Amino acid sequence: MRGRLFLAFTILVTGATATAVAVASNDERHGKRSSSYEVWSIDQSDTRADGGGNLYVYDGPELGRDPSGAQPEKVDLGGAARDLCLSQTGTAPRRPHMIVFNGGDDSTDGNSRVAVAFVVSGHVLFMDADTREPIKCIDTGDQAHAVWPSPDQSQLIVANQNDKKLSRIDTDYATDSYELDSAATLDLANGTTPSGALRQDAKLRPDNAPICPRTDDRGRVTFVTLRGGGMFVVDQSQTPMAIVAEYDKSQVHANGCGGIQAQSTMYINSGAGTLAGNPAEHDVYAFDVKRFDSTPNPPNTPPARLVYDYDTRSEADSHGVVLTKRDRYLWVGDRQANTITTVDTRNDRVVEELSLEGDASSDPAPDLLDISPRGRFVFAALRGPNPQSGGHSAFGNSPGVGVIEVLRGGRSGRLIGVARASNLAGGVEQADPHAIRVRVIDRSRDDD
Repeated sequence: MRGRLFLAFTILVTGATATAVAVASNDERHGKRSSSYEVWSIDQSDTRADGGGNLYVYDGPELGRDPSGAQPEKVDLGGAARDLCLSQTGTAPRRPHMIVFNGGDDSTDGNSRVAVAFVVSGHVLFMDADTREPIKCIDTGDQAHAVWPSPDQSQLIVANQNDKKLSRIDTDYATDSYELDSAATLDLANGTTPSGALRQDAKLRPDNAPICPRTDDRGRVTFVTLRGGGMFVVDQSQTPMAIVAEYDKSQVHANGCGGIQAQSTMYINSGAGTLAGNPAEHDVYAFDVKRFDSTPNPPNTPPARLVYDYDTRSEADSHGVVLTKRDRYLWVGDRQANTITTVDTRNDRVVEELSLEGDASSDPAPDLLDISPRGRFVFAALRGPNPQSGGHSAFGNSPGVGVIEVLRGGRSGRLIGVARASNLAGGVEQADPHAIRVRVIDRSRDDD
């Protein structure tokens, strides 16, 4: 990365040597919940010796107006959440990495529940989004890297990274019933595909650790990216879940974690892995979701359509993706190059590559992305100088939430400010935000 200058920002966090600044208490924030949306971000650095991590909840419009002055509510996931996981699973959750809300992107129910995936342990934690209180904790295996809900809200798909398995949790948010369906688990490393090929194979798919699952908007299939390259498309409704399409590493490159659907097109990216194994990678592919169902397809069918690639660059690591208003433009972040590439979804052509480096941050390292309900702002999790997960070169010097103003109808944008996070341990900055999601509370209001 360009420089690893530490920019000091001090928030009091458990176990950190820091000076307190304005952070709203839970009680203060509970009395002010009249906004149309919130921005949730998790700093995955430890708040205690055996884990933790801080959840920050921002008033969305306030964050957009004044990024550096926005006062988040802070929840230590090394507190009540850890205690619940210990009591329900016997082990402590480690490294909160991804979050998703129930209800889907078009929900009007206020996204009442949130699921948190812990990437060092295999825990998935369900929380009440209003009270921020933990409800249920499930240990799904070895490394719960990412989760994704089915559109009908009846299932949550879990990528168990180092187990090399795909798990399914049955979910009933109305009754707060969450149960791991062990019979549904799909082993991605052992056995054969519908074509008879080995699921994990040195030439085809050398490392089948699942990175990110993404279910299509109708809930028919789930796209599952793989650490060593290749991809599976899975019918998540079957028991056990079943592979219905298989891709090798020549068709879909390694470490994808950006999956998002615009109309009938599913966009999937690839990204960099470890510094030694795959230090730079950035591709974006497009798939016609109508060509997938419960009937298995031949290998590499339908073909992955390459939208663009930056693989020849020395600094390239695609991760987060987001769609602008009315799905007009696809935004793809690069946490090594500090850029956002915008793609016109009408013709899948790159229209701009905007740099986020500037007055707000000289090295932002944008990771995951999400957008405000009216599409005025894109929020980016900005990585810290000491990445807590991944073993990659996603180093940044301004850990926190970056606020990007959307310009020219979504074609472009600019980083207007950063709400910084800090977790100092022995004088060394450990803060490393990764998870970020917008929680819609009242879609009828327009107070972006």
